[in-house]
Amino acid sequence: MNTNGVTIVTTDDERKRFIEFPYLHYSETESWVPPLRMEQKKLINTAKNPYFNNAEIALFIAEHNGKIAGRISAVVDHRFNEYHKTHTGHFGFFECIDDQHTANLLFRVAGDWLKEKGMKDVLGPASPGMMDTIGLLVDGFDRMPYILMPYNKPYYEKLILGAGYEPDMDLLAYVVDKDTVSMDRINRAMAIVNKRNPGLVVRPVNIKKIKEEVEIVRHIYNEAWKDNWGFLPLTKEELQATAEDFKMILDPKYAHIAEVDGNPVAFSVALPDYNQIFATMNGNLFPFGIFKLLFGKKKINRIRTALMGVLPEYQGKGIDAMLHQKSIENGIANGVYTSELSWVLGSNTEMIRVAERIGGELDKTYRMFRKTL
Repeated sequence: MNTNGVTIVTTDDERKRFIEFPYLHYSETESWVPPLRMEQKKLINTAKNPYFNNAEIALFIAEHNGKIAGRISAVVDHRFNEYHKTHTGHFGFFECIDDQHTANLLFRVAGDWLKEKGMKDVLGPASPGMMDTIGLLVDGFDRMPYILMPYNKPYYEKLILGAGYEPDMDLLAYVVDKDTVSMDRINRAMAIVNKRNPGLVVRPVNIKKIKEEVEIVRHIYNEAWKDNWGFLPLTKEELQATAEDFKMILDPKYAHIAEVDGNPVAFSVALPDYNQIFATMNGNLFPFGIFKLLFGKKKINRIRTALMGVLPEYQGKGIDAMLHQKSIENGIANGVYTSELSWVLGSNTEMIRVAERIGGELDKTYRMFRKTL
């Protein structure tokens, strides 16, 4: 089907062109990190990505004179709508040349598809879902993103606003490094936390028992975040699939579970920033990328705290700061001097306070946008 230069992706060749567009689009952009093509394929594969057990997706590409000029996805996440009692569709994977007409076309066909599915508004970017890569970078374009964080051209916000969207929520990224982190302050705070919670122990995640650990993480995460903006409970299948992907890059020095009297009450998963290696691989694991991965591991000098959760009854007791402290301490001992805490909801004053208290400085802002259909 062709609509004014916009095609709905149905063939393998079109799917390939959809995936390939960013590699051309950002070829001159120093701060962009090419994602692994195999991972991008898996993300949009409705048969292999467990997310699509409860969601539908349509992919669109825009063309100018036979050349691809932009792309977008439209997603109906049935679980999200059931949980929030809404009729909200999502847009994602948005990439476009600096041309409002092309952007408007892409947003229009995505919106029309969502409207046909009964959706009343659109939220995005989410690629493909709210538990994947979300948000549009609106500042900090001169700096490489941390692992699993998005990057885009500076003019994208103008195109999205021009297509009738409005800002909905900011997602913040704080950075702590060995010069800004206040270890004295953290250590004093930790002494108080330990005194108030005598049975508290922080232990590394056990990679050999990853399935059991994942279940602990899932339970805590779903309890900790259930009242937050955009939350969606993690399913067993989705988290197990993520754990399989993470297994290769997870490092127990930066992934911890906090227990009180032997019962898990909080967790934190920080990932070594493999973007520092991916930046040199042009999205290809084979034939030589695998060696870059294996031999580049030792050169990684930054981490990203990607997931964290504290059971509601243990929130506000400093356990989250203690988990951050463990990762930062272990990092400094292993030549890792910078840690990104991302993302933090712009409305989550408690987490913003934790980030600032340990010496975090606001480094980047990502934004979500919404439009009524």
